[in-house]
Amino acid sequence: MTSALDPSARPVDRAPAGRSPAPAPEPAAPNPATRPPRPADRLVPALNGAVLLLTAVLLLMVLRLPWIGDMGVHLATIERLRHDLLDPGNTQVDADTPSPYNSPWMVLLGLLAKASGLTGFTVLRFAALVGLTLLLTGIWHLTRTLSRHRAAPPLAVLTLILLWGPTFFIWSGFLGFTSISLNVSYPSTFATGLGFHFLALLAKSLRRGTATSWPAWTALGALWALIMLSHQFTGVVMTFGALGVLVSARPWPARQTWLRLGTALAVAVALLAVWPYYSFFSLLTIGGLEDIHRGLYEEWWMRFGYVPIGVAALAFRFARDRRDPLVWWFLLATLMITAGGLTGHYSWGRALPGAIIPAQLAAALAVVEGGGRFLRRCFAVVLAAGLLAGSWAQAPSLSFVVRNEAMPETLTEKAWLPIPGYQWMTKYARYGDVVMVDQNTGQQIPGYGFYTVAPGYPDFFLPDEPERIEATRRYFDRSTPRQEKLDALHRFGAQWVLGWPDQGLPPGDPALRKVKTGPNGMVLYKVVG
Repeated sequence: MTSALDPSARPVDRAPAGRSPAPAPEPAAPNPATRPPRPADRLVPALNGAVLLLTAVLLLMVLRLPWIGDMGVHLATIERLRHDLLDPGNTQVDADTPSPYNSPWMVLLGLLAKASGLTGFTVLRFAALVGLTLLLTGIWHLTRTLSRHRAAPPLAVLTLILLWGPTFFIWSGFLGFTSISLNVSYPSTFATGLGFHFLALLAKSLRRGTATSWPAWTALGALWALIMLSHQFTGVVMTFGALGVLVSARPWPARQTWLRLGTALAVAVALLAVWPYYSFFSLLTIGGLEDIHRGLYEEWWMRFGYVPIGVAALAFRFARDRRDPLVWWFLLATLMITAGGLTGHYSWGRALPGAIIPAQLAAALAVVEGGGRFLRRCFAVVLAAGLLAGSWAQAPSLSFVVRNEAMPETLTEKAWLPIPGYQWMTKYARYGDVVMVDQNTGQQIPGYGFYTVAPGYPDFFLPDEPERIEATRRYFDRSTPRQEKLDALHRFGAQWVLGWPDQGLPPGDPALRKVKTGPNGMVLYKVVG
C-alpha cells in the first residue's frame, strides 16, 4: 500500500508522444520581506550607526590634526618638495642626499603645495582626508570579497580600529583608534588603505582568471609598487596578504593567469627600480633600525591583548579550509615576526599588522558566518566585550577633539597632549637655516622648513649621520669643552641654537646672542661667533 505522502503515489503528467516533457518549474525564491530576520541582520543598522559615529570622530581628528610623533618629518618632506620638486635633497639636514620619505604620494602632495600655495598643515589635512577615505572604503571592499553578509563590513571596520589591548598604542602602520587619530595624515595610512583595495582587486582578478585583461593585471602591479614606495613596512604586510589571497585562489590559476601575474610583478619591479628619488632596493641592505623597534616586542598583552579572539577565529577557519587567505596571511607574518625576535632583527616586528589585521577580520567574520549558531553567538558575545574594552582603553584619545571638562577624570589623566609646536621660530629664522637642537626637538623643527645638525629620525642615505649625532650629543653635554662645541656649530653650518637655558654654551657666551624664549621655555640663540 502506498501513502498519500509518498511521491510515488502521486499522478504523473505525461507529455504527448513525440514531445519532450515540460521542465519542472523552479522553486520560488524566498521573499526577504517575509523571511524572519537573523540575529546578525538586526545588528546591521546599529553597526552602520557605530561606524558613522567613529567616522565623524576621525573626521574631527582630520580637522584638528593633533601633532604627536612623526608629523614633523612629513611636513618637512612637503616643504622640500615644494621648494625643489626635482631635487629636494635631504629631508632633515642640509645635505644633497636622497630620501626614502620622497615617495610618490609625498611628491604628489609637494606638487599640490607648490601649485596651490597652501601651507604644509593644510596639505597634510588633505592627505589625512584621502587616507581616511581609502582606509574605510578599503576595509569595506576587502571584507566584501570575504563575506556577502551585510553586517561583515561595518563589523570589520569596528574590529580593526577598536580590538587591540588594555592600553592604547601608537605606531605608524597600526590601525588602533589612537594610532590612526595621530597617523591619519601619514603615508602609512594612505598605503594601508590602498593595500586593502589592492588585495580585494587581486582576489577578484584571480577569480576571473583569464577574463581579467592584461592591462588590469599591469595596473595591479603598478598599484603594488605604489604601496611599496609609499610605505615600505606596509608594503611587506600587504605582500603577505597577497600571498594569502594567491594560496586561496579557486580554481587554481591557469597557465595564462600565471603569465599575467608574472607580467604584473615584472612591471612592479621595474617601477621600483626606476623611481628617481631614492634607491628602493638599497633599503634591503640597510641596518640600524633594531633599537627603535625593540619596543614592538614588549608588553604584547597590554597592546594586543584582545586580538587572540581573532586568533581563535582563525583556528576555526583553518579547520574548515586549509587554504583560507586570512590564515595564510597571519602565518606568513607571524613567521617573520618570530624570526625577528629570535635573531634580534626587531625591525621585522613591523610585520605585526600582518598578523593582527587577518586575526581581527577573522573575529568579525566569525560572528556572521561559519560554524553553528551557538558558536557564532559565542564569538558575538566575546567580540562585543573586546570591542567595549578596547574602546575604553583608547578613549583618552578623544581629548584631542573633546574638551577635558566633558570627559571623566580617569580618561583625562591618561590623555596625551599634542606638541605645542615651534611656529614662533619662523619670525626669526628663515627657511633652510640650520639649527643645533637635541634629537627629540629635532624631530619637529624640520616641519617648519629648518634643517637640523643631526637627523631626528634614522637617515639611511646620510653618510656622516654618526658624526652628526655624536656632535649634537657632545654639544649638549655640559662637560664638553667650549671650543669643541664651537667647532661643531661651525663644521655643520649651524646658524641657530635651540635649547634649554642650562644646555650648550652658558648664557652670556659671546658666540651666541639670545633672540627669544619660546612658550615652552626653550631659548633660541643666534650664532654670532
